[in-house]
Amino acid sequence: MPRRSYDHYCTVSRALDIVGDRWSLLVVRELCSGPRRYSDLFADLPGISTDVLAARLKDLERDGILTKRRPPAAAPGRTGARAGTALYELTDAGAALRPVLDTLSAWGTTQLGEQRATDAVRAHWFALPLGRAVAEIVHTGTVTVRIGDTAFHYVITDTGLTHHDGPADAPDLDLRLDLAAASEIATGARTLAETLSESADSTHPAG
Repeated sequence: MPRRSYDHYCTVSRALDIVGDRWSLLVVRELCSGPRRYSDLFADLPGISTDVLAARLKDLERDGILTKRRPPAAAPGRTGARAGTALYELTDAGAALRPVLDTLSAWGTTQLGEQRATDAVRAHWFALPLGRAVAEIVHTGTVTVRIGDTAFHYVITDTGLTHHDGPADAPDLDLRLDLAAASEIATGARTLAETLSESADSTHPAG
């Protein structure tokens, strides 16, 4: 099926021709921190149908935003010898959308408001807004953030910030937050510095 187009000779409309469909940028959000299996994506995109997810993955692969690869098969004669489940990961063109997501995240902070009863939430969805907060206190280095059972880490350099699945091997800072604290920092209700100060006070009480 040919891709629908706005048919505007405009850089914005050309970009939206590729990633403007519903769910497309959220698929990119899920892949920003590393490769994902189809089942991972489906679990972390509540509300999407299997047909729509398959279509978006196919479209984004066709347009060079992501690629699909299969891990090598296990050695013959061993359990699980068949090739592993396919992994989806961003191409360089897809990874270049991270600043777009970061800008949307910053703008959306003022729109977020209180969590509604119908709102799904995943800890790793806070990676973008927390990254901006982390960069305010760590200008270069690596920082691990743990929210419950979820862990991801940031790499901050002179050229920017990226986030990745799992903890860093030897982080300059290791942060442990609960979901409520992560939400408050993400929405600007409190700063990361305030949270760290309160944590230090509770660990080393006065007296």
